[in-house]
Amino acid sequence: MTETSRMTLAQVEATARAAHTGQRDKAGRPYAEHLRAVAEGVRARGGDEEQIAAAWLHDAVEDDALSAQWLREAALSSRTKDIVLAVTKRAGEPPEAYAARILATPGALLVKESDLAHNADPARLAVLDEATRKRLTEKYARMRALLGLVG
Repeated sequence: MTETSRMTLAQVEATARAAHTGQRDKAGRPYAEHLRAVAEGVRARGGDEEQIAAAWLHDAVEDDALSAQWLREAALSSRTKDIVLAVTKRAGEPPEAYAARILATPGALLVKESDLAHNADPARLAVLDEATRKRLTEKYARMRALLGLVG
C-alpha cells in the first residue's frame, strides 16, 4: 500500500463516526464525543497521524462497530492496525495480559493513556451513579498502574 492510497485522518474520523452511529457512552453522550476526545488527547500528547487514526478507531473492533476483517483490509498503516488491535480488549483477558500487549506495541501506550484520561475525566464520571463511578475509577486507576502511568 502506498502512502497516497491510505485513508486520510478525515476519512478515518468519518468511518469511526459512522461505525459508532447511535452508540452512547455510559453517561448517555454520543460515543463520537469520546472518540474525538481520545484523538485530540493523542494529538495534544504529541502523537503522530498513525496514532491519531488508531485513536479514532480504538473501540471499533472491541465494540463490534467494525470487524477485525475490515481492519485487516483497511487502507491503514500496519502500525495503526497494530495499535488498534493492541488496545482492543479480548473476552476473558486478564488486565495484566491486556496491559502487557499495549506496552509491547509501539505507539499503543499513548492511545490508551488518552483513552484512560478521558474515561476518568471527573466531569464524565460525575454524571454516573456512585457505585458505577467508584468501580470505574478503581478500574482505570488499576490499568494506569499496570501501564506504568503515574499521576
